[in-house]
Amino acid sequence: MTTVTGQIRTRVQAALVAYLAAVAVVTLRPAPQDDEALGVARTVIAWLVERGVPVTFEGVEAVSNVVMFVPFGVLVGLLLARPWWVVVLLGAATSGLIETVQQWLPTRYPTLQDLMLNTLGAAVGVGVLALVSRAWRQTAEAQPVDGREVPPTPRRATTPD
Repeated sequence: MTTVTGQIRTRVQAALVAYLAAVAVVTLRPAPQDDEALGVARTVIAWLVERGVPVTFEGVEAVSNVVMFVPFGVLVGLLLARPWWVVVLLGAATSGLIETVQQWLPTRYPTLQDLMLNTLGAAVGVGVLALVSRAWRQTAEAQPVDGREVPPTPRRATTPD
């Protein structure tokens, strides 16, 4: 897994803290009644359905659960020098913690579906990180130094590719 060091690592850590705080607000605050945001979402979905787009509120919610955990896979993957599956397991554990806490929140409903979709999102994030890392490495290896070609760098055993 590609990891970052120095000042970039500090920035990634700060981004992870901000991201986790945002996830906590979204998932653990009292669930909104049918407020303006949900009303707008339902209005947009109804508009799309009227035009023949096969979309449902449940489908949008499912995709949102995946998308919400993509940054987890990227950020944690950048910080840990561990195999990809460790990051995915940490995503599952984080989602499991959220779902567990939601059991005691009167306006929240924990579901196995949320746990699975959040975990999928972490896996997608790790996959995106692996693809970008590979492309970055290949670009860096192809750049000549002082007009000479650079030999490829050896890959570590923990790289997911």
